[in-house]
Amino acid sequence: MRVAGKILRGVTGLVILAVAGLSAWLYFAPPALIRVGSGYAAKIVCSNVFIAGRDAGQVLADDVQAPGHPLLRLMSVHVDESAGTVRAGLFGVFGKGLAGVHEGAGCSTVPDGDLRAAALGPIPPAPAANGDALWPEGERVEASQEPAINAILDDAALAGPNMRAIVVVQNGRIVGERYGEGFSAATPLLGWSMTKTVTAAIIGTLVGEGKMSTDRTGLFEPWKADGRMAISLADLMAMSSGLEFNEDYGDVTDVTRMLYLEPDMARFAEAKPLAHEVGKVFSYSSGTTLLLSRLWQDAVGDPARALAWPGERLFGPLGMTSAVLEVDARGTFAGSSYLYATAHDWARFGQFLLQDGVWNGARVLPEGYVGWMREEAPASNGEYGRGQLWLRGPEGGTPAGQDPDAGFDLPEDAFWMQGHDGQSVAVVPSAHLVVVRLGLTPSKLHYKPQAMLAALVAALK
Repeated sequence: MRVAGKILRGVTGLVILAVAGLSAWLYFAPPALIRVGSGYAAKIVCSNVFIAGRDAGQVLADDVQAPGHPLLRLMSVHVDESAGTVRAGLFGVFGKGLAGVHEGAGCSTVPDGDLRAAALGPIPPAPAANGDALWPEGERVEASQEPAINAILDDAALAGPNMRAIVVVQNGRIVGERYGEGFSAATPLLGWSMTKTVTAAIIGTLVGEGKMSTDRTGLFEPWKADGRMAISLADLMAMSSGLEFNEDYGDVTDVTRMLYLEPDMARFAEAKPLAHEVGKVFSYSSGTTLLLSRLWQDAVGDPARALAWPGERLFGPLGMTSAVLEVDARGTFAGSSYLYATAHDWARFGQFLLQDGVWNGARVLPEGYVGWMREEAPASNGEYGRGQLWLRGPEGGTPAGQDPDAGFDLPEDAFWMQGHDGQSVAVVPSAHLVVVRLGLTPSKLHYKPQAMLAALVAALK
């Protein structure tokens, strides 16, 4: 018995040492996957708490844990409202995810923990809209009483799983809207990659002032020493730069590393080598849009003026008073992924594109610029436009190589803004129609907003 007792105590000691060693490793040098998960949890909770005013626990459960990687279900968060920070980690301990809020610029992931280096001055908000005026001048809506429209918007299959907002605009007025439980017309919602199209519009404001040119090359100093010298601004916008970048989600790839492990996202993307001939291969990349953000901010010149530029030159003129474009930990706008806005404001932007970059009779984008954005990117096989938008609807689980719009009766001039987890804005100039659909709908659920759009086009003829 004594021998057995000694063996048991020895085994127990070894187990304790092993657990202590594992815990120390996870705490001081956590694997990249845990750090990505921690950073993601901190960032999503931070933005939704401080921008959208949502409950942190609900956001953690619904937005972070429910649809994502199993590892995310083990994440815990701590919100410090007085400090404007959110910390997250595996079991609340491992990973050290950190996000901090900026006045007027939402939240940043701070993977190096340096909140001082991530600090920004306050960014002035866009002027408040007249809430009593009819949309788009204000927020008042006189929805259509057409039974066919109501039937479409009340059809759960057409609205899709976990719908959070639908707004239908025809002839410049909202004719119908629906909101998921816990959400309303006042809730800012994340557009994910729909933000890319907004970045293209911001660049358009600078093209119109002669501060940027789409045919410019030699965009970054290190690129001038190699083949990247040939990459033009237009190549970046058309997702045809030839740069190496892995856009797969769900693991540690270029896109998740950039968004959650790199304090300077643009610098990370800038360092990528060429993987293809410039202009010849379509390769969707959030990294290239971060480069575009850095380029347009540099084109403005003064850093403080650049931070105020989107509000002054785009969101303000359009009345997008809820719009918050977030930055990384070094002050570059995360123009690939992180714009929060209400469904009404996403609809304003879609209507702005439909109106060829004109708002309230004033030209905000250069004449012909939106038409150029909609031209087919030569390397994209008809899928993508030159200006960070889609010529085809969301795939929704469509097998590779197949047209996601096949089987839907859609006007030929329809084009799309698309974002992760089921965000879309469809613009149909020939039908004077804009349809916003926001939610939390991963592609594995095979939802396609094309069905709702086709039904609305038919009903509104």
